[in-house]
Amino acid sequence: MMHPRRSMVPTASFLLALCLAAVPAPAQQGGGTPPAQQEKKASPPPFRIDYGPRPVREEDYKVAKWGPKEFESKDWALRAAKILPITSPPITNGVILVHKGKIRAIGPASEIEIPEGYEVVDFEDGWLLPGFIDLHCHIAGSGWDLNDMVHPTNPEFRTLDLVGLHHPQIKRALAGGVTSVLYIPGSGTNCGGFGTLTKTAGRSAAEALIRFPGSLKVAQAGNPERRTGDMGAGRIGMNFGLRAMFERGRAYWKAWEDYDAGKTKERPELRPDLEYLRGLFRHEYPVSVHTQFYQVCLETLRQLHDEFGLWVFVDHGTFDAYRMSGEARKRGVPVCLGPRQYQFDYDESRFIGLAAGWALGGRHKWDRDVPGLGIDGIAINTDAPVVPQEELTVQAAMAVRLGLPDRYAIRGLTINPARFIGADHRIGSLEVGKDADIVCWTGDPLDPRRWVRRVMVNGSFYYDADPGGKDHDRRKL
Repeated sequence: MMHPRRSMVPTASFLLALCLAAVPAPAQQGGGTPPAQQEKKASPPPFRIDYGPRPVREEDYKVAKWGPKEFESKDWALRAAKILPITSPPITNGVILVHKGKIRAIGPASEIEIPEGYEVVDFEDGWLLPGFIDLHCHIAGSGWDLNDMVHPTNPEFRTLDLVGLHHPQIKRALAGGVTSVLYIPGSGTNCGGFGTLTKTAGRSAAEALIRFPGSLKVAQAGNPERRTGDMGAGRIGMNFGLRAMFERGRAYWKAWEDYDAGKTKERPELRPDLEYLRGLFRHEYPVSVHTQFYQVCLETLRQLHDEFGLWVFVDHGTFDAYRMSGEARKRGVPVCLGPRQYQFDYDESRFIGLAAGWALGGRHKWDRDVPGLGIDGIAINTDAPVVPQEELTVQAAMAVRLGLPDRYAIRGLTINPARFIGADHRIGSLEVGKDADIVCWTGDPLDPRRWVRRVMVNGSFYYDADPGGKDHDRRKL
């Protein structure tokens, strides 16, 4: 979470002024080269996330726990004028079949036979998309109660025990089409603990769980420099503290690996303060690093990825950090950007689109072009409640306004964050076998004039703003 005094989230009036101002066309973003020319000129291999040797099946996880695979739900047949599966071409006049909370079939209405007993919902001219995903959320539980500044590094802390789906802010998130969030600790300390990957609706927190741990929350520079904990208020101290913590975790993991492989006979002592770090070195989940500015993003890549070999993604990545896009690409480290989507360049007297800078690369005043992360390496976040969770699509629209191609942005709300967090076999796109997290929009979600009509999570409807629907009268969007 960005500290209120340090955050630079624009006000509504400033956003309006920004949208009305003569912002340079996308052809001038990302270092001055038009996006289409950049894509054509630079043809590196597709971006690949470096997960490390992570387990192949959910059954192979030893530390992380996955949520339920099937859900109590009706059998549904959803019809709509347009369906955007994300990982396959759009479908006109399509049908989605839902059984036990999972997608059973998807395709054109002319090719999908609706079985007897399925309840048909015809959205007519609506658009069906997968539920959106935000990998930086602080509102899936008890509000601001996310910092306990005992020590600079607190890997024994977790948000799992705080998850609650009844909070007004999480209900508004659902009304904004956000169905999955990474609920992480705050950034008051260098390492605040482990976050929870959860849905925003369900009959219980247990049913809504996707995976715990979702990630380890690390915060570099800025907020942790507020002299919290007993040492490490500066960047040199934070680097030392993180290294010491990960060295303890790596030794603990190695002791268990040797025991499981039969190399040692004595069973290691269970250490609750290090157990979840063991899962990190098994590559069962990533480190989500609250990091911004060039120098600390560089330290993320150098220390966490290169030195410790961890599965990492950059979270925030704001200010001038986009100049690191080439180094992040080399290492397979993706970026979940936000909530600050712009950087004012005083030399050129113009706004720089940060998402465009990360994704498309460019010269960035270097003597050579720097490759970008491409369509598969960028996602968008809100840091809710710094930016309201239901305004995730507004964040994406700002990124597009400042040069990010719209097809990059829509993937940055869906399949990309699902892949960054290692849950793309369950969420992030509309495919057979995936969770039925389906949202009906009145049109293109990147158009701020459009809104959410109905939201399905795990095969059940939890939000309905259609005329006469249960949420119509109290809809606040």
